[in-house]
Amino acid sequence: MLRCETSLIGSKMRELRSGYASEVDAVDETAWCQILEQFDDANIYQTWSYDEVRGGRANISHLLLRKNGDIVAAAQARIVKVPLIKAGIAYIRWGPFWRRHEGEADPETFCQAIRALRNEYAYRRGLVLRLYPILFDNDAPCFSMILREEGFSAFVEEKHSRTLLLDLSLPLEGLREGLRPHWHRYLKVAERSGLEIVDGSDDKGFELFIQIYRQMVTRKGFVEPNDIGEFRRIQDRLPEKFKMKVLLCRAGDEVCAGLVCSAIGSTAVYLFGATSNSGLKKRGSYLLHWRLIEWLKENRRAVYDLNGIDPVVNPGTYKFKTDLCGKNGKDVCFLGRFDSYTNILSYSFVACGDGLRTIYRSLRKQVAERAGRVPAMHGEANAL
Repeated sequence: MLRCETSLIGSKMRELRSGYASEVDAVDETAWCQILEQFDDANIYQTWSYDEVRGGRANISHLLLRKNGDIVAAAQARIVKVPLIKAGIAYIRWGPFWRRHEGEADPETFCQAIRALRNEYAYRRGLVLRLYPILFDNDAPCFSMILREEGFSAFVEEKHSRTLLLDLSLPLEGLREGLRPHWHRYLKVAERSGLEIVDGSDDKGFELFIQIYRQMVTRKGFVEPNDIGEFRRIQDRLPEKFKMKVLLCRAGDEVCAGLVCSAIGSTAVYLFGATSNSGLKKRGSYLLHWRLIEWLKENRRAVYDLNGIDPVVNPGTYKFKTDLCGKNGKDVCFLGRFDSYTNILSYSFVACGDGLRTIYRSLRKQVAERAGRVPAMHGEANAL
């Protein structure tokens, strides 16, 4: 259910500061892709294709924030409305994006962006506005204050997602030296094993990856956190420059390991990884990640987000990722989820929906535990 801190603003709409202006639903898919290319914090969850697959084209909305005529921030929302009445939710994952390639990122831009979003979706449309911004616990403390002062409430009972960020600014030699001994040893084993790395973005590669992914999910007894079939459909719709990178490791004619990564902004995100039943001893996942790091360096990505860790629920994955990051990574938590609303009807319906989802997830977890399976967060079911 919605259990949030008290909002400080209530239902008041706030005007944007002088020089700022917002536009809503004024771009097509081509223009949106061109806008994404201008920002370091652009990501797959803000692509047109992602929300089109998950919610349908008619249920996505786009807001642009301009300063003196230039686009300085933007966000894509997935809209879920209750039929026949003015109630529902606008859901924004990893948005707004507001860090342009050039110049310093100004927190005031973030402030004006979330103000514009609240004005449009919470005030004008009467929806609950739910943000999952790309902000971490080690970011400047001003962001939590900005969100609170702009009428957003933190979901205080939610366990914040935790991830590892690998700094790619070092030369490859430094990144390799930073690996922990265990990870470095298995990488050398894989490099001497005559394995072949195949990369691409076509549907055949995705199909081959899914085959070994299904094997791994069954072998580990994971409860899948996401529908990988959805990501295959997203891949089919993404423009070529935004397609996910699929890396496969072959031992002879057999695919023994694979991974899927998205690299749209300056941060690459590890999405899925898997090892086949017969490929466990070949250590192909170590070689795959190292080849990916080499490719990310060549393409000037700044950070590799390992996308999800939980040392209690999934200690094997946690060790794999922490050993990969070694001396060059940092363990961070997202600031979490923030909601804003002005319509009590929307709040009531969304709170009811949240409650039902909580019950469903609890029951799903109980069934999984009785069957000897364990839940995995997105990005957790990796190539081990």
